[in-house]
Formats: sequence, C-alpha cells, structure tokens
Amino acid sequence: MWTINNFSFCREEMGEVLKSSTFSAGANDKLKWCLRVNPKGLDEESKDYLSLYLLLVSCNKSEVRAKFKFSILNAKREETKAMESQRAYRFVQGKDWGFKKFIRRDFLLDEANGLLPDDKLTIFCEVSVVADSVNISGQSNAIQFKVPECRLSDDLGMLFENQKFSDVTLAVGGREFQAHKAILAARSPVFAAMFEHEMEERKHNRVEITDVDHEVLREMLRFIYTGKATNLEKMADDLLAAADKVHYYSVIHWINALMHTGVSEVCSFAIILP
Repeated sequence: MWTINNFSFCREEMGEVLKSSTFSAGANDKLKWCLRVNPKGLDEESKDYLSLYLLLVSCNKSEVRAKFKFSILNAKREETKAMESQRAYRFVQGKDWGFKKFIRRDFLLDEANGLLPDDKLTIFCEVSVVADSVNISGQSNAIQFKVPECRLSDDLGMLFENQKFSDVTLAVGGREFQAHKAILAARSPVFAAMFEHEMEERKHNRVEITDVDHEVLREMLRFIYTGKATNLEKMADDLLAAADKVHYYSVIHWINALMHTGVSEVCSFAIILP
C-alpha cells in the first residue's frame, strides 16, 4: 500500500514520475518492487489520466512472471477503481508493466467520489509471482525443467492496453480506441482492404464503426490482440455481429463453438484460427 500526501498539490508535469519505496511480494524477499505513478499522465495521449505501473527493482533471476492488481482505497478504506493484469507478465530487472490510463484525473480529484480523503491518494497493489518450473517426482533424482513461456499474447495484450505506437483510431458511439494497422490487417480481411487501398480509413488513419457498442468493440479488439475474451459468454451474440462486420473468422468460429458445446469445453481449446 502506498499513500501520497497532498496529492492535489503534486507539481509533477506530464511524463514526470513519482516512485514508492521498494517492497516485497509475500515471503519472497528476493524480489524487490516499487510503484511508479505519472500524476499527469505518461504522454500527451494520457495527460488527462493518472498512469500507474509496477516496476521490478531487483531480482535474483534473469526474469520473473507475475500478475498484479491495482486499486484505490476510498475514505472507507474500501478498494475501488480496481484494474488487474489479464495474465502473468514477464518482468526483468528495471522493467515495468501497468496502465497508461489508470483513472481520469478529474474523477480522481472530484471530492464527491471520495478517493482523496484528506487529500491523500492511497494505492493498493497486489502482486502474485507465478512459478516457472515443474518437478517430476517419483524418481530417485527429481528432474526439474523450465516450462516454456508463451509471451506473445501477454505482450500484445499490454500493447493494446497501453496503446503505444498505435497508428489508427477506431471510433464508435463517441468513444475512441487506439490500435495498430498491422495487427488489425493480419487478423481481418476487411481491415486489410481498408489499409491496403486508397480508402478514407487509410488516408485519415481513422475507422468509424456503427451499430456496435463500444464495450463489444473493446472485447473484440482484445480478442484480436490476445486470442482471449473475458466476456465472451455474456456478449456472444453482439460479438458475433461485430466480428461478422469485419470478417474476423477466428472469433466467429469460437463463438459458434461456444453456442454448440458450452463455454467450459470451448475454453479448453482456445486455438487462434487463421
């Protein structure tokens, strides 16, 4: 837990950083972490937000994988505005992961929301380090081998969340999502056609999408980047309609499988189709 006193008087400008003291996660005192906050955002795109990251300060191995969850404690000491990593992410010493748009500054500073009691911002962070090895027992000498790590989905998921190096805007219902043409084009023939030919979307780096709820579009984009959709069962019909618009066959196949076999069976073969 980290408390920043007199938060509304922080003079840090956009891109400038506050860091917490170092801490350990549970009993593992060989890993040292700290929190990094940009009170006025990391860059121009996030200047209206507070940016929040978990930084691995030191460790006794080349890398670790960890999940994390951030939340703000309100005046009642209740956790609010929680955001957590979708999967375990790869940390090396000096590497941070987090959220460029953790919470809007105007919402945070609004006294009615009760997030800054006595002008103190209290951030609660939970870190869960994931084991990276498997022991084979029942033999005279235990054999230990490293489990191969699948990092691409994690890294692309964080790329979507952080919106770094984005080069196209998807607009729907007054909301905007920053994305990457190469990824969209690789996953959808409709997006590929937009960006390959002299269409308005290519000229202006902007795609207007109609008849799709912004939450549905966000879920579809998350699936495009990671091959996972946390609300797939709830949004199946809407996701199917949205995917059909852009001929995104992977999610169409997956949803059809969901409808025929049930979510528990579908989740057991989360294979990304071409």
